[in-house]
Amino acid sequence: MSDNELRDEIAQLPAPLRAKLNSAGFDAERLIALARPLQARARGEATAGRDERNRVGGLVEPPRPEDVVDAPVPGSPDHARVTASGLEVVRNRQIAFCVLAGGMATRMGGVVKAMVEALDGHTFLDLRLRENATWSERAGSAVPLWLMTSEATDRPIRDELARRGAGPHVATFAQDIGLRLTPDGHLLRSEDGSASTYAPGHGDLPDALARSGLLSDFVARGGKFVWIANLDNLGASLDAALLGWFSERRADLMVEVAPKVAGDRGGIPVWADARDRSGQVVRRLQVLEEFRLPEGFDAARVRVFNTNTFLVRAEALLRVQVPWSWCEVEKKVGDRVAVQFERLLQELTGAMSAVYVRVPREGAVSRFLPVKDHHELAIRRDDIRAVAAARGMI
Repeated sequence: MSDNELRDEIAQLPAPLRAKLNSAGFDAERLIALARPLQARARGEATAGRDERNRVGGLVEPPRPEDVVDAPVPGSPDHARVTASGLEVVRNRQIAFCVLAGGMATRMGGVVKAMVEALDGHTFLDLRLRENATWSERAGSAVPLWLMTSEATDRPIRDELARRGAGPHVATFAQDIGLRLTPDGHLLRSEDGSASTYAPGHGDLPDALARSGLLSDFVARGGKFVWIANLDNLGASLDAALLGWFSERRADLMVEVAPKVAGDRGGIPVWADARDRSGQVVRRLQVLEEFRLPEGFDAARVRVFNTNTFLVRAEALLRVQVPWSWCEVEKKVGDRVAVQFERLLQELTGAMSAVYVRVPREGAVSRFLPVKDHHELAIRRDDIRAVAAARGMI
């Protein structure tokens, strides 16, 4: 397999698929470059394996105690002050809420998770819409709610929003579409011979949001902040105190991290090399997934991990240029091994100035209630109910 052979395979794709790929951010030359190590391995040439390829280079160090601060404590004078500041931001129509609603819930049977019943007859989408209605009423005007969908979830979510008569302030935008490869670098084909497509990860958000025009229009209207959260983490809701707290900081990005408990694995904040806008190497406190850490680094030394919830200055998000890493990932598609390249939203932390805030994960004040499967949903239902009641979702 060679560059030109893969280039020919891509060029011979049906015109409708090529048009769809082009409109969804697909870059054929990027895929060809990413496939070269696969082809080299298939030829028996010495080259970095997947694990080595995904790891970062250079010195990686854990955060210092002062690098992660606690969220404002309810009942304190400081909490009251920043809450008032945050409410002013909301009333001035300067905040949008963006939900990551792509992919398929494979651990829930391959369904559209937005349509899964999360609580007492209410779906995840329903609870997000109810939360938005509560905040819109509090603000005196509609708070923008954006949902990043995938090829698999876009139509069902848009149909449901239309059925419910969601207002124009609720909008969807589609993430990228990628092409899966075989382990030796060919296009992976389905049983009918068609190319196998996939969503390349939540790192699509900056590019997909820019393509949609939603972000540029928001900034033009005076929008200042965008809150980004996973659909299934109902604890990650709009919070006036955190919004006010972040609005006083000089950073472009706020990263929510939660205390670790037994069994937790995920992205953690570490000091590592990154590149600034001029291409110069700088040291940044950034979030790295454990599989990207250097061999031998003990992730247990870091006692918090990223919840994939971010508050970002809208103008900075609009102009950010991230040198995406495009991690190599193996997936099972039917009974076959597929290789796909994914990017992680956490890489914003390597490209933007960030502050890190430790948020609670217990009870009605929890900001971390992820639901990846039916078992997790069952054991978290009481906490979800408490959070939903406290935040106007039910």
